[in-house]
Amino acid sequence: MKPEPPTHSPRALLHLIFNGARAVDAVEAALQLGLLDALEPGPVTLGELASRHGLIPGRLYKLLDCLESLGLVRREQPSDALESARYQAVPGLRAAAEAVLGPRSLEKDREKYAWREIHGRLPEVLRGEHAMPAAAFDWPPRTPEQVAGFEASMAAGLPPILETFRTHGPQLWPGGTRLLDVGGGDGTLAAHLVREHPGLTVDVYNLPATEPLVSRTRERHGIPPERLGFVGGDFLKEPLPRGYDALSFVRVLHDWPADTARALLRAAWEALPSGGRVLICEEFRTPERLAAQFFWSYFLIGVDSCVSRLREVEHYLRVLDETGFTRAAVLPGPFELVVASKP
Repeated sequence: MKPEPPTHSPRALLHLIFNGARAVDAVEAALQLGLLDALEPGPVTLGELASRHGLIPGRLYKLLDCLESLGLVRREQPSDALESARYQAVPGLRAAAEAVLGPRSLEKDREKYAWREIHGRLPEVLRGEHAMPAAAFDWPPRTPEQVAGFEASMAAGLPPILETFRTHGPQLWPGGTRLLDVGGGDGTLAAHLVREHPGLTVDVYNLPATEPLVSRTRERHGIPPERLGFVGGDFLKEPLPRGYDALSFVRVLHDWPADTARALLRAAWEALPSGGRVLICEEFRTPERLAAQFFWSYFLIGVDSCVSRLREVEHYLRVLDETGFTRAAVLPGPFELVVASKP
């Protein structure tokens, strides 16, 4: 595996500049832990690195995500198993890190950013000696306030997704389509789709605690309940509801381990009738998306309860094929949209 030189678009580069202090912290941690000594000659698997250095694999994966987003390491993922991921650093990284991020600058930066929960403590975090306090990030959200805040933040990020759905709307929603938006948040996406496509009806499938949020969204948009409904449930414990022409997963699957995401797509297969369609829309793993993801990869290193993980679109195409879906297509847009059909 020969690392390629990093290339970043202007937007991706600005993301990295904005996260500069955290990027330095990630590289410093890799230097302190001796990871760079193993990564540069590489390739080396995540499992080998974790075992050799006494680190927690899931947390180490996120640190390596940070390094990959910086263009400093290259990853190969031969299977879904986390420990099988293989990494290699760009030539000269170890010497460059030592020259630029030596002990003096390391101590200075630690003092400057000591107020941050994990900044400067990544080695301890990766060894399991320190973690993000539960009060700082509670996942999954537990209180009504946390649920409302989380769903509001998800709704705020919908504009690029809506643009993709608008671009492909005519082919997505033939007359009379009934859509179940699985994990559909507070119903904001559903409300926009219903307003823009007169023949479409949408039910939001989400935890019962979100029903008041969907009701408020429906009232705010002036949409009758028969066109924007709510079905309460837990997709980790119950089959997905039947009776729909299409099921959508919008920024849902990447929040779960690969086995859970695969099980959800199997549940969609079982719920859909012949000719029914499944839609997947989220941030698929690309160099630019990975750069934009840097902050969350960094922030979540100490949060074991959240396994959010960007995956390549090819992963979902493969799983859809294995599940039995056909005619899978990747529709372009700010967020690509994967659509497949049940024969």
